[in-house]
Amino acid sequence: MTSSQTYQGLLETSQRINWSVEDVIGRGQQLDFSRPFLPENFARVRELTFLSPREQLILNHIRAHGYLAMFELVERCILPFIDAHTASTDEQDEWRTPALAQFAAEERKHIALFTAFRSEFAEGFGMDCGFIGPAEDIGAAVRDHGELGLAIFVLGIEWATQRHYLESVRDDQSLDLQFKSLLKHHWLEESQHAKLDAMVFQELAAHATSEQLDAAIDDFLDIGGFIDGGLCQQTGLDLAAFERATGRSLSPDERARFLESQLQAMRWTFLGSALVNEGFLGAIGTVTASGRARIEEVAPAFC
Repeated sequence: MTSSQTYQGLLETSQRINWSVEDVIGRGQQLDFSRPFLPENFARVRELTFLSPREQLILNHIRAHGYLAMFELVERCILPFIDAHTASTDEQDEWRTPALAQFAAEERKHIALFTAFRSEFAEGFGMDCGFIGPAEDIGAAVRDHGELGLAIFVLGIEWATQRHYLESVRDDQSLDLQFKSLLKHHWLEESQHAKLDAMVFQELAAHATSEQLDAAIDDFLDIGGFIDGGLCQQTGLDLAAFERATGRSLSPDERARFLESQLQAMRWTFLGSALVNEGFLGAIGTVTASGRARIEEVAPAFC
C-alpha cells in the first residue's frame, strides 16, 4: 500500500482538493442548453436516426437529468453505509475515522450539488422530467442486503465514476462547460472515495469465509438486477419526457427502438461501466477469484 492509499494520505488529499457547492454552481455559471451535457457513449442518441439533431440534443439533456438524479439517489444509498462504518476500534488506524468522516461529509455535499443542478436544469429546460422512486424505498431495498455485498456495490459505483470522467468526459470538447465542471469536481473526490471504499471492503472481506464471499457476490448481483429493473422503468419515463418536450408522438416502431437503445445505454452507464472496470475487478479478484469470474460472466449483457 502506498502512502497515498493510507487513511492519513487519503484524508490529506481530500482536504487539499476540497471544494464547495458554491465553487461549482451559481456566480453567473449556467448550463448551456445549446450543447450536449452527456458524452455520446452514455447518451447514445445518434443511433436513433429517426430523430432530428434538435431532438437528439433534447434527449441528451433528458438523459443528463436522469444521470444527475441517479447519482443523487446512489449517493443517498451510499451515505448510510459509510456512516455505519466510520467508527473505528482501538486496534484500527487512528486516521481511519477522520478519513471516513470526511468521505461521508463529501457524499452529503455531492447530494446537495446534484440537487442544486437538478433545480437549475428544471428552470432552464422548462419542464419536469420524471425519475424513478420514491428514493427512500429504493434506498431501503438496496440496503436490505449484507454489508459485504453493499461494500461491493459501493465500490463498483465509485470505480464507474472514475471511468466516466477520465475516459468519456475529460477530453470531450463538445460538452457544456458547466455540466463538465460538475462531473470533474465530482470525480476529484470520488477518486479518493474509491480507494477508501476498497480499504473498507478489504477489512470486511478479511473476516469472511468463502461461503460468505459467495453470498456477497449474490447480494451484489441481486442489487444490480434491482437497479436494472429501475432502469427499465426510467426509459419509459424518459420517452414520456421526450414526447412532452418535443410535442412529437413516436410511432410504435420508433418507440420500440427508442426503448431498446436507451435501456442499453443506461445499462452501460450505470452498470456495465462498473462491471468491466479493471480497478473494480482487481479489488474483487484479490479477495475472490471466483467472484470476479462471476461478475465478468454477466458483464457483457450490460455493455
